[in-house]
Amino acid sequence: MADADDVRRLALGLPHVEEIDSDGFDFRVAGKGFVWSYPERSPGKPRVIRTDIAVLYVGDEAEKQALLLGEPRLFFTAPGYDGWPLVMLRLAEVDAGRLAELVTDAWRMRAPQALAAELGEPAGPRGGGLGADLP
Repeated sequence: MADADDVRRLALGLPHVEEIDSDGFDFRVAGKGFVWSYPERSPGKPRVIRTDIAVLYVGDEAEKQALLLGEPRLFFTAPGYDGWPLVMLRLAEVDAGRLAELVTDAWRMRAPQALAAELGEPAGPRGGGLGADLP
């Protein structure tokens, strides 16, 4: 079982990460978001920042669908995220090792290639894909 403190510890343990001031957590590398708290929206109600749910950058639609279909206990999406390479992760359902893998992968896909190389593995997809305009 993981929580927001685990996300914060893992994200800040990666190179060149900036935490953005927010009501929950919001982490970026090179100005690009890779993991943040879920801003739940319900019609007719104010937005609620859910620190028990992390939004993760996953790179592309195929990876998103694989996670959603393969592990529905952990991952879900919402209509506002259609067409974006993002999934929501229920932190209470994930163990520390898997969370570390997911946060690191999200960071690697958003980091410039030179920064990603600091972890000793190749960077993820770059360029004008679905997540190119994400903060």
